[in-house]
Amino acid sequence: MRLRRSASLLGLLLLPTLMVHAVSFSTFVNGTAISNTESGNQATIGFAYAGNKFVGSVYFGNDNNQLYQTPLSGCPTSGSGCVTTFGNPISGASSELYVSASIGLGGFANGAVYVSNGPQGGLYDFSNDGTSQGVFTTTSSALNSDYVKGIAFDPYGEFGNAMLVSTNSGKIYSVTSGGAATQVFDSNGQVVEGMDFATSAWGAYAGDLVVASESAGGVYIIDSHGNSTFIGGITEAEEVGIVPLDLGQSGSPVEGFYAANYPIDVQFASASQFAGMLGDAVVSQEFGTNATFLDVHYNGGTGAGAFTVNPVAIGSIPNQAEDGIFVTQTLIQDQAGTPEPATLLLMGSGLLVIGRRLRRK
Repeated sequence: MRLRRSASLLGLLLLPTLMVHAVSFSTFVNGTAISNTESGNQATIGFAYAGNKFVGSVYFGNDNNQLYQTPLSGCPTSGSGCVTTFGNPISGASSELYVSASIGLGGFANGAVYVSNGPQGGLYDFSNDGTSQGVFTTTSSALNSDYVKGIAFDPYGEFGNAMLVSTNSGKIYSVTSGGAATQVFDSNGQVVEGMDFATSAWGAYAGDLVVASESAGGVYIIDSHGNSTFIGGITEAEEVGIVPLDLGQSGSPVEGFYAANYPIDVQFASASQFAGMLGDAVVSQEFGTNATFLDVHYNGGTGAGAFTVNPVAIGSIPNQAEDGIFVTQTLIQDQAGTPEPATLLLMGSGLLVIGRRLRRK
């Protein structure tokens, strides 16, 4: 991973501006609280909602391969005992470890935690309580040896409720709970990282996988057959999250958007701030300071011209954007393993793995 300097949005100024509201962030997990648990390391990377807790990872330094956990209320202060270790260190893992949790569909255990195994390749998994863990071996030797950059679980069924995995070599795999892996996309060398799934608001693209690519400068929209559409003009596209259609409906304080703010802490934006963007994509730009978030809106039709990228940042975090996730009441309910009825397909499940998790590269 490399640190970024702030970049200009000049390349987007010719695009029309959308009427969206500014989003502000506050500290959800204090960096000192993380550091106290991670032997002095607070360089946040991955961050995942696991139903009854949040699980995160750090980058560099001591305990890089040790995950941490927080309660659903977060740890906004530096008090001791709030952030604790999750499971045991992952043997041999290093660098950026991307984290996600199952939503209980497709045979995956509810709230089970899946993690990149780092540059040594492949995937690692934990039970929800962290008491059991091990290498998650797939049928693809290529995936088992590739550096995993993003992990997301299909909530809508287009990919058979599989786990979708992006890699450093630019490939996307669909993986069943039994480990059967199928390559569904190859970006021809572009780094593909944070992922999420389009809601019904995206019309012809509903249910498709949306993947950020920093090296390509935009996002790919990919269907289960490997067909893709590319939306460019997004410098340093790091993570992508589709704003759930049901965001904020319950009034629960847990609902909202969570972002790893490397190398300091984890930031939070409340659900109500996204009211004007339901169904849109929020894409983070991995600048070293004041990392910004842009809005991508679907206007109808097909092709890159069917989307508008808002050239004005809808919000920013103080440092560098890494992983990001939306949590909604639907996601909270889905952790009980109850899929939405077919007639409500694509109407708003909320797990986003902006996919993530320091940098998903």
